[in-house]
Amino acid sequence: MNAPALATERSEGGNVGAGLVPFKTSGNVISFAPPIVAERRIKRLKKSVWASGHLHGLADNGFRPHQCWFVTLTYRGVKDWQPRHISESIRKYRTWCKRKGVPCRYTWVAELQGRGAVHYHMLAWLPQGVRMPQWDRTYGTSSSFWPHGMTNTQKALGGVGYLMKYLSKLGELTKVPPGLRLYGVGGLDRTGRQVRSWLNLPEWVKAEYGVGEISRWMGRLMVIATGELLEAAYSVSHIPHGLIVKPLRELAQRFHNGAYSTFPRAVA
Repeated sequence: MNAPALATERSEGGNVGAGLVPFKTSGNVISFAPPIVAERRIKRLKKSVWASGHLHGLADNGFRPHQCWFVTLTYRGVKDWQPRHISESIRKYRTWCKRKGVPCRYTWVAELQGRGAVHYHMLAWLPQGVRMPQWDRTYGTSSSFWPHGMTNTQKALGGVGYLMKYLSKLGELTKVPPGLRLYGVGGLDRTGRQVRSWLNLPEWVKAEYGVGEISRWMGRLMVIATGELLEAAYSVSHIPHGLIVKPLRELAQRFHNGAYSTFPRAVA
């Protein structure tokens, strides 16, 4: 029987029974049960994809917003998937963008179909007037971006909503082939990368620090302005199937105001 998804430690210090949720005390038992691990991974994935899609869609100062293109990559055979295929295709697309002199902005997700096939769906942002090529066609002496099957390319109307639709199919029972990356992001500017990084910080850190104020150094969280390493907010001890997590200090009681609330403002 799997350990409970979220349970609390018995006040008398006894072990938590598998499948039981005892009464609340000062400590929390966080399970390593596979469904819970999968749920957390999917949650982080959705957050990163959503953020990258909206950040890519922001217009540069003085320019029209880029056109968003939707590209679908499919395989000829159900079992044709290989880990290197998507990275090689993105490399060819990045080379094409460099040759055209345009930014290479994209976000892609993998779709796992019930029959076992893998599809890739990508949003890419190109300047107005620049048309996305067909990824399964050759152009001159260049090989196709995607030689593994068929592709579909069209202008996107719904932006990141296209990708979130496919991510909504992911669940705790989704079987992910070893080595399969579920998403990829490229072309965000420095501010965009900072926002995306901030979204994946622990909530107690986001309650006290804004975008661009925290970086990761040697596995620790560091305040960029002072070089201070943040002390852990919780103590962690291992038990079978999970962790016991206890708060070490009082945490901020207010909610954070969102990723865009602490951008540095230009001085007039």
